[in-house]
Amino acid sequence: MKFINIIGTTGSGKSTLARKLAQKRQLQYIELDNLLWLDDWQESPNDAFFCKLKSSMDAASTGWVIDNLYTRSIDMIWSEVDTVIWLDYSFSINLYRLTKRTLWRALSRKPLWENSNNKESWKMMFSKQSIFLWMFQKYPQNKHRYLAMMQNPKYQHIRFIRLTSPKQAAVFLQQIMDMSE
Repeated sequence: MKFINIIGTTGSGKSTLARKLAQKRQLQYIELDNLLWLDDWQESPNDAFFCKLKSSMDAASTGWVIDNLYTRSIDMIWSEVDTVIWLDYSFSINLYRLTKRTLWRALSRKPLWENSNNKESWKMMFSKQSIFLWMFQKYPQNKHRYLAMMQNPKYQHIRFIRLTSPKQAAVFLQQIMDMSE
């Protein structure tokens, strides 16, 4: 496990697990949202995004943990990944975590990523671009999509680990810690 991608629906804890796993395995942590988002919620054009992603992956030649997966980045990431960890939690767990995280971020007003000025806002939470609307729309789609990808012969070189609860993820992380000691 040297090249790892953590996937799951928003609010599942991808970034938290990715940071912890990268630290325990002494791998580079690559935050995909930090590479994608520019100031004022503008997305990087594909060429710029791919360049930043490739540069980050190449700079971490001893290994990396990437949190998240955008459709546009699948080919680049999954051509090099050896392990994909899917945080496949229930809708209610994801919704609870997303609500807690989003409210905290809206109250704290801290920038979300170091490379942009983006912050959670009350206005955004209740807009057509709401992360909550996105979750309601994408949760079932992601579940079907990830299941299909796991069965796709194109990705048979990848070890898939499906964690279905935060408790299972904690046990997994503890096992990783025990292995590295």
